[in-house]
Amino acid sequence: MQQNIHTEFHRFLQRHDKESLLGQRGIVIWLCGLSGSGKSTIANAAERILHQQGRATVILDGDNIRSGLNSNLGFSDEDRLENVRRIAEVARLFAQQGMIVLVSAITPHGLLRDVARGILGKDFFEVYVKASYDTCERRDVKGLYAKAARGEVAHFTGKDSSFEEPMQPELVIDTESRDLDESVDLLLQSIAQRISH
Repeated sequence: MQQNIHTEFHRFLQRHDKESLLGQRGIVIWLCGLSGSGKSTIANAAERILHQQGRATVILDGDNIRSGLNSNLGFSDEDRLENVRRIAEVARLFAQQGMIVLVSAITPHGLLRDVARGILGKDFFEVYVKASYDTCERRDVKGLYAKAARGEVAHFTGKDSSFEEPMQPELVIDTESRDLDESVDLLLQSIAQRISH
């Protein structure tokens, strides 16, 4: 199959052309953490501020991606790996166009985050949105923890399937000790130098 593929990358406008036009560098801000930790809420709030600042952004939300591109995947280890691989490849395409990409995905295992980092390289900015299982269970914004407690959700992260805390993320946002505004400010301050062009 590979011998019949003839890529066109060499004829495209290059990344620096896109970044110069947008006045920013492409980056992938990968927010991982338990369901209900605040990943999507922080990503949405951060994107609105970046938009007001004239920045070009896109959000790749785990649930949204699973409703379309990855709708054929479940939550087995193999499917989680493929889910992350696809998200990372899409994020890479956007980053190469100079976009600020906010990925909100549980990404429960170190191996999965290593896969994303391997695909994205220097564009990968790992953010651990930290909150305990008990705290997320109390929040239960999507009703998933209640379903998991009743045995209605298979492979639920933190209960049936483990969550491995990131060893060396670029940033940790503890949403048990910070409110939304503080969390978003911390995120934006941490990435400001990386997106300046």
